Amino acid sequence: MSDDLLETHADGIVTLTLNRPDSMNAFSDPMIRGLIEALPRLGADASVGAIILTGAGRAFCAGGDVKAMASRGEFDFEARLEDLRFRHQVTNLLRTVPKVVIAMVNGAAIGAGFSLALACDLRIAGRSARFATGFVGVGFSGDFGGTWTLTQLIGTARAREMFYFGDMVDASRAETLGIVNRIAPDEELLGETTAMARRLADGPRVALGYMKRNLHAAESEPLAVVLDMEAMHQMRAAQTEDHREATRAFVEKRRPIFTGH
Repeated sequence: MSDDLLETHADGIVTLTLNRPDSMNAFSDPMIRGLIEALPRLGADASVGAIILTGAGRAFCAGGDVKAMASRGEFDFEARLEDLRFRHQVTNLLRTVPKVVIAMVNGAAIGAGFSLALACDLRIAGRSARFATGFVGVGFSGDFGGTWTLTQLIGTARAREMFYFGDMVDASRAETLGIVNRIAPDEELLGETTAMARRLADGPRVALGYMKRNLHAAESEPLAVVLDMEAMHQMRAAQTEDHREATRAFVEKRRPIFTGH
């Protein structure tokens, strides 16, 4: 894995850190390829209970590297289109990997970096975090699924306003709009995010994976499809040792000890 993306493991919690702090963690090819490699691998790893995505230094992610854009050579439409489609795998993987992914937003999340945070299951922001679509400022229309995910989270009127004007939104406003799940003081952000991830990692991991699939489907599929999916996933979860442990714990009036099996 490239130094542009750091991966650390701690008792079932994996932290993926975007690591280009001098450029506010703007995307690089190694960073994107690292995410595309890591997410499916972590999703298939039974020892992984939760994933935290964050940025090194003073920012979460500034999105595309505008300085690199300015130095690009001749425009090859087809090659650039295929490259962006390749990069868009990151958004789809964040949304579909069978692990809960928490975006720990430790600073600015702008443009495609904002879209990356939106693609995560949960977002916890430091008090100094700020958010912007940013695309209008560089003459772009938006990528990495931001138009879809932001509309899903806050509705079409607010999403249009954020895209058309590109104004910065602070953490308090982001919480009010429903962009972030919670805010923490900057000095407590890591601790609160880790505590959230710990609860997930200690939970029934198979059931949580199916829960994520149900919720993902609920955003676009009709009720009949989701009902059938829920039935299938519920019966699969009923076969797990975690479910059996939970029922024993209920009868014995104690907290269940889940193992992820």
